[in-house]
Amino acid sequence: MNLRESWLLFALGSAFFAALTALFGKLGVAGINSNLATFIRTVVILAVTAGILSLRAEWAKPAGLPWHSWMFLVLSGIATGLSWLCYYRALQLGPISKVAPIDKLSVAMAIILGLVVLGEKPSWSVLIGGLLIVAGSLVIALF
Repeated sequence: MNLRESWLLFALGSAFFAALTALFGKLGVAGINSNLATFIRTVVILAVTAGILSLRAEWAKPAGLPWHSWMFLVLSGIATGLSWLCYYRALQLGPISKVAPIDKLSVAMAIILGLVVLGEKPSWSVLIGGLLIVAGSLVIALF
């Protein structure tokens, strides 16, 4: 398997950077409006992504993209924005040690959506892992 193209490498990178997001977000949202913090984060993400697209010469004409891609990417953007707004407010109000694990319930929710909406086939490892994520989040949140 080519490690540079491995989904696992990118998934681990995502987890690592999500952990840094929680830490830096908690430190950054202290004393400022959480919605403003989300806006600043969004502008930075836009600049970084534009830079990567430019460096890799991956820009494409928006008119050439299929309408369903536009629709689902716009919906994904709305969901991401709402998630970030909720996340930063939660970080502002609660401890990172409880907010981040509750946020990771999105993993279990994504598993359920994959099964129900996309028709993905469940495996025992996915079902057990999802249940363990839910159990771990509940233990952290409630105790």
